[in-house]
Amino acid sequence: MSFKAILAFEDGSVFYGKGFGKEKFDVGELVFNTSMTGYQEIITDPSYKKQIITFTHPHIGNTGINQEDNESKAIHASGIVVKNFCEKPSNWRSDTSLENFLVKNDVMAISEVDTRQITSMLRENGAMNCCIGSLSVISEEDAIKEAKLFKGLKGMDLAQVVSSATEYEWNEGIWPENKKSNESLPVVAYDYGIKENILRLLAEHVGEVRVVNAQTPYEEIIKLKPKGLFLSNGPGDPEPCDYAIRNIKKFLEEKIPIFGICLGHQLLALAGGANTYKMKFGHHGANHPVQDISSKEVFITSQNHGFAVDIDSLPANIEVTHISLFDKSLQGIQFKDSPAFSFQGHPEASPGPQEIQTLFNKFSLMIKEYAKT
Repeated sequence: MSFKAILAFEDGSVFYGKGFGKEKFDVGELVFNTSMTGYQEIITDPSYKKQIITFTHPHIGNTGINQEDNESKAIHASGIVVKNFCEKPSNWRSDTSLENFLVKNDVMAISEVDTRQITSMLRENGAMNCCIGSLSVISEEDAIKEAKLFKGLKGMDLAQVVSSATEYEWNEGIWPENKKSNESLPVVAYDYGIKENILRLLAEHVGEVRVVNAQTPYEEIIKLKPKGLFLSNGPGDPEPCDYAIRNIKKFLEEKIPIFGICLGHQLLALAGGANTYKMKFGHHGANHPVQDISSKEVFITSQNHGFAVDIDSLPANIEVTHISLFDKSLQGIQFKDSPAFSFQGHPEASPGPQEIQTLFNKFSLMIKEYAKT
């Protein structure tokens, strides 16, 4: 059932609409996502922790929710904002509606608001702190107050919040066959907010993967004698993740093959001596062109990040491999003195659809080469 809802900004701006899902209120950084499909994968991506997502595509909910496309076990976004909310989905893979999924995960959505105007505000002002809520549980005045009280993502370490508390093994390959690689070289993946399709692709290319908590110390990992180390995506500001940066520095000295994605890319760069910065409104969408510097090939990529590595801060031993053709921001790096590389976008999201997955092939070859030593 719908209810009267409010979207209140830190600057005092207010939008009223129709609420769906859990009747509550929550706060977060409001961002816009330009993807036309994949809302289920987006809202279950742990990288959206403490963020409220405005979808620029006008129809959300029409394909429902299925049991196979989740990127994690829960919705991590603090709320979602849509123009038109489809209450009755129609898709052969659908098991339940988006509204039921929201209720189950204790998350609310607001619809029938002008998402074009909201997106224009965010493009002009940058990502803004916001409160989304039901008017049955919060007033306009209190919603604005809650938005102002939210401190924003700058300086916020969320990787340790979303990381798995226990270690586990992953050996399921990509949909629909779910076949894993026949390789059996030990690979460890740090979970800073890892997406399940990343694990599927790792399993397909390198075999079984051991997933560990974000704060697992170097000394425990090295006992496992890994032949490769994966640094996952995740939410929040990379700079406060000092535990991760310290660990990665030690692994770089060991010359163990390292592959990082998104937050993992930023942490690898920080461990190498580079700097990061908060972007104005970030990259959130599935149509971002990224160019390979050496081949000049252009890939259409999926993106979800509000922080980026400062390309001008890279030390001499790190080279640029990919750049964004939207804003020339850094998208990929490679170390000259260690078998380590990373990518800012999400190759596992397959918007291209699959050409950028060559990065997983690269990681697999590095692991096999290292295993010979």
